[in-house]
Amino acid sequence: MRIAIGIAYCGTGLEGWQSQPTGNTVQDHLARALSAIAGERVDVTGAGRTDAGVHACSQVAHFDTNAGRPDSAWVRGANTLLPGAIAVQWAVPVADHFHARYSAVSRSYRYVLFNHPVRPALLAGLVGWFHLQLDLGRMQRAALALLGEQDFSSFRSSECQAKSPVRTIERAQIRAYGPYLLFDFTANAFLHHMVRNIVGSLVYIGKGEHSEQWLAELIAARDRRLAAPTFAAEGLYLSQVRYDARWNLPGFARMMPFDPEVLR
Repeated sequence: MRIAIGIAYCGTGLEGWQSQPTGNTVQDHLARALSAIAGERVDVTGAGRTDAGVHACSQVAHFDTNAGRPDSAWVRGANTLLPGAIAVQWAVPVADHFHARYSAVSRSYRYVLFNHPVRPALLAGLVGWFHLQLDLGRMQRAALALLGEQDFSSFRSSECQAKSPVRTIERAQIRAYGPYLLFDFTANAFLHHMVRNIVGSLVYIGKGEHSEQWLAELIAARDRRLAAPTFAAEGLYLSQVRYDARWNLPGFARMMPFDPEVLR
């Protein structure tokens, strides 16, 4: 039997999604908790691999098991065994050919940036921070160059294992919400560090270090060395993974901070 689960987590103090020898990753914690509920070894496959310090409001994963359990056991039972920073939101049986990663139609990430002279305190670890005033209009106009199917090698980590640097971005939106800037990106998939590298380059444009055309020039150059440094992980959230309606997966409760609207 294949089970799909929805997960939310705070990445602070965790070593990302992907299993590591230390065992302190979201995948490792989930596998241990679900294995205990199932009474057998359970391997968990996620829709995307988030880095250390990155958060998720709507991660989706699947696992296979021979154990017959009510759906609530995979939620409440697992949550009693998980650290407080990780919580299963829902669990449903799915067809055997459903795959959390390969069945996904698109993924969305949000970067929350506190644009203020003084660093955040209560939200430390939950938002990124930049101390100089940023020009929202300049960044919004520059971000238009990201849309469509393109080679994003200039924003690809040297550790990226993707076979191709070509991705299709359908949404690149930046909004202000008080002192917070919300960077929203939706694509068919993302390269390693792609969002954080894009945000870093947009910040350079916003502070006036480069022109609005610089982002388009970076895309054309296909050279990571020319773009801005990778921005901090703290403000990045996996905000949505979209699937075809035929899978009939549950939705997620509204939990994305700094936005009064439903995620779109």
